[in-house]
Amino acid sequence: MTGKPFFRVLAIGGLVVLPLIVGLFCIGVGRYSLTLGESFQVLIKGALFGRDGLDPQNYSVIVNIRLPRVLLALLSGAGLAVSGAAFQAIFTNPLATPDTLGVAAGASFGAVLALLAWENLLWIQAMALAVGLAAVLLTYWISRRKGQSSVLMMILSGVVVSSMFQAFVSLVKYMADPEDKLPAITYWLMGSLSSVTFRNLMVGAPFILVGLAVIYAMRWKLNVLSLTEDEARSMGVSVKALRLVIVTAATMITASAISMCGQVGWIGLLVPHISRMLFGSNNRYVVPASMSLGAVFLLVIDTAARSATAAEIPVSILTATVGAPFFIFLLKKTGGNQL
Repeated sequence: MTGKPFFRVLAIGGLVVLPLIVGLFCIGVGRYSLTLGESFQVLIKGALFGRDGLDPQNYSVIVNIRLPRVLLALLSGAGLAVSGAAFQAIFTNPLATPDTLGVAAGASFGAVLALLAWENLLWIQAMALAVGLAAVLLTYWISRRKGQSSVLMMILSGVVVSSMFQAFVSLVKYMADPEDKLPAITYWLMGSLSSVTFRNLMVGAPFILVGLAVIYAMRWKLNVLSLTEDEARSMGVSVKALRLVIVTAATMITASAISMCGQVGWIGLLVPHISRMLFGSNNRYVVPASMSLGAVFLLVIDTAARSATAAEIPVSILTATVGAPFFIFLLKKTGGNQL
């Protein structure tokens, strides 16, 4: 075995356990801090024997408050990063993000409508999912011309649909009660994982898990998209069918993640580039690396957001604060050639 493949196998193995280690550490971090041993004890004993014999306060903090939040951060971070990697591959565009086809803007519009009308978390989640998926269907319909849909038309249609739904979000904010509804809408749009419960996870997590499984299973086929359509067909791959499956899976992931934690930027753009710098451009390695690094990135950001100050910091502020300078570093280091 040569050195480079051995490094890749070792690194991928490390990336498998990295989210588990970071998750165990982060679950004990906060204004009520716990050691690694205390966190591990609560999680293992609580899972095997229930809460008997455990400190009631430690159990409540970890299992009822922090555990669903850590699981959401891991799932959403992994999902958004993999969606970004998938979109960058299928559109052969290094600036493609999970919102390329307008799903984030559509999901945000559905959520603010629910916030305006009901303020029920499950309704917010359902509306965000439904309108996010509808936004992508609208993008696909606009991009169709004479029964065909090119990559360029899909990207341009996504820009238009995204701008349209962002305008709708602004309209709802303009109409909202400035004393009651507007603060809740504004805070949700800035991204937060504070309201998650196991009930919310049971609704949204299956969409993310199914989408991740589909993209992971088809990750080697993403390499074929760099070829022409005739070359791909000669290898037994239908480019149109592959794009449709990947777009559907990435849309499910993005809509579900946004429905549970609001708009969280930079993960889908930044993490795939970091993965490519570490493992090259082969999507067989980029996809699992993005999954692990995205999960860790959002988990660390959310842990900092809830524990750095007395008042919780919106997640999107920290992702932009960390992501933008790091992306500038990547540009300066590579000159844009490896993006």
